[in-house]
Amino acid sequence: MGIGSWIGILIACIVVAIIIGVIIGFKVSGKIYKKQMRENPPITEEQIKQMYTQMGRKPSEAQIKQIMNNFKRKINEKN
Repeated sequence: MGIGSWIGILIACIVVAIIIGVIIGFKVSGKIYKKQMRENPPITEEQIKQMYTQMGRKPSEAQIKQIMNNFKRKINEKN
């Protein structure tokens, strides 16, 4: 085998390693993102209360829990 063959093999290995790295990076970042969304939801119960108050309504605890459960369900559906 000549030097050209070795260079071709080296380039092929580098390309395969990059592709594998991108796939692994994508999967790991997706899992980290989902974990963060479960631990730190984008909206809190206090924010829901404030939105209802701004609309001139007084929310019940059942309404607040229902909205929070909807958010949690949506996040879990994406898993």
